[in-house]
Amino acid sequence: MDSLGNIRILIVEDEYMLAKGLMRELQDLGAVVIGPEPTIAGALTRIADEAEVDIAILDVNLGGEISFPVAEALIARDIPFIFSSGYEDAITQERYPSVVKCDKPYVMTRMIKAIKSVI
Repeated sequence: MDSLGNIRILIVEDEYMLAKGLMRELQDLGAVVIGPEPTIAGALTRIADEAEVDIAILDVNLGGEISFPVAEALIARDIPFIFSSGYEDAITQERYPSVVKCDKPYVMTRMIKAIKSVI
C-alpha cells in the first residue's frame, strides 16, 4: 500500500472505533495523525491551535450536528479536507461541490486515493 510519509492528517470523527481504526491505519502508512476530534467545538479548537495540518478527514455528522462550521474553518486556513460519511452526497455536494467524499465504512485504498488527490 502507498506511503503517507509524515503527512499531518487531522481526523474529525465522532465514532470512536472508526476513528481509532482509521488513526492506526494512517499511522501504519507513515502519517502523523492529529486527533481524532469527536466534536465541532473540539475540531474548531484544534484547527485554531495546530500550527501545521496538511489535510483533514471530516465526518459530515458529528453528534447529530452537520460539520459545516469545521469545513468553513478549514477553508479559512486553506487546509484541504475530505468529507467522510455514510449518507448520500447531496448534503455536502450542494454546499461544497468540489470537496472529495470518502464513504463509510472506510476502505483504505479509497481513502489513500482520496488523500493523494487532495494534497
